[in-house]
Amino acid sequence: MTFPTKRATVARRAVPFLDISRENSPLTASIQAAIEGVCESGAFVLGPECRQLEDTVARISGVPHGIGCASGSDALLLSLMALDIGPGDEVIVPSFTFFATASAVSRLGAKPVFVDIDPRTYNIDPQEFAAAITPATKAVIPVHLFGQPADMNHIMTIAEEHQVYVIEDAAQAIGAVHLDRPVGSWGHIGCISFYPTKNLGGFGDSGMMVTADDELAERLRLLRVHGMKPRYVHREVGINSRLDSIQAAVLNVKLQSLNDWTNARRENAERYMRMFSTARMSSQLTLPSVSPESHHVWNQFTIRVHDGMRDALREYLNDQKVGTEIYYPIPLHLQACFADLGYREGSLPHTEQAAREVLNLPIFPMLTEDEQETVVHHSVQFFASEVGRLTDYRPAA
Repeated sequence: MTFPTKRATVARRAVPFLDISRENSPLTASIQAAIEGVCESGAFVLGPECRQLEDTVARISGVPHGIGCASGSDALLLSLMALDIGPGDEVIVPSFTFFATASAVSRLGAKPVFVDIDPRTYNIDPQEFAAAITPATKAVIPVHLFGQPADMNHIMTIAEEHQVYVIEDAAQAIGAVHLDRPVGSWGHIGCISFYPTKNLGGFGDSGMMVTADDELAERLRLLRVHGMKPRYVHREVGINSRLDSIQAAVLNVKLQSLNDWTNARRENAERYMRMFSTARMSSQLTLPSVSPESHHVWNQFTIRVHDGMRDALREYLNDQKVGTEIYYPIPLHLQACFADLGYREGSLPHTEQAAREVLNLPIFPMLTEDEQETVVHHSVQFFASEVGRLTDYRPAA
């Protein structure tokens, strides 16, 4: 098996999984100027840069309110707090996601109820959500995993029928759209992360909640500052999760490039699809499935590797200096900290199979066509080689 390229020979070089410096370098002067502006103003927390970012992200999300906070994890926690979720309540969450989705539920004394995913999109299966609802169910947290929106139309129909709150985990999906509505505008609250590896990433942790509900917006603003309004008057117990003005200043600069970066990610995904299809590797791996109802923003390009060969392929690619990741190798329902919930191997078969098979390939906006050719070339070489067909593959010394 060979992978055709437009060149007789292709220089093979290291391909990083991420290269944040390529993203930030062209903006260095603008970012430095924005940071200097914050330093000169002295408004280091919840300053005017924060309000600018809140307004812009709210507009992208199709809602009137953006409420900045210290991280995407805190955005989830604050959202649950604003909805008065606590002991005795159940919150339905996918198991195939980052830990923060479920940990926020547990931290408030509520019970995370894990459900299976749609194996094509990796997002929560609406039918599994519906089947898991009990009289104790207070909320559901659909995750727009890897940048593809969950099936919010069906999820909202089910949630409204059962009077269940909906918190959208859009940590990986700023700018994504389901049908004609941006993520974050479907549920009661949407949560966004600006961790550096996200499609819009800052210089550290920061996050945001978006909502169309005026009362929820006011409560979220209160809870992020110890429940304090006015100063030293505490109407309720909140937390300290304020947005850093320097992070907001950086993000305001980077927001101007977000559409271009999203388009580049989408072009990279389409190019991978063509390259892998040309290489005729359908018996070895499955390419991502894109819902026709979704505008996918491709935080990750996730393939499935068949026949138990995922780890061997990853080891081989690493040996060729091609960066990869596995999101996520251990489902949440099988994590030791949730053992008391009673889940076992086989509880969520689609989730568990995904955890065994998925491999995430480089897709950052500045990834070049040559680099993508290198990724696909080495993947083809792995499966074409005799050693690649052995389950006890070890890289050459």
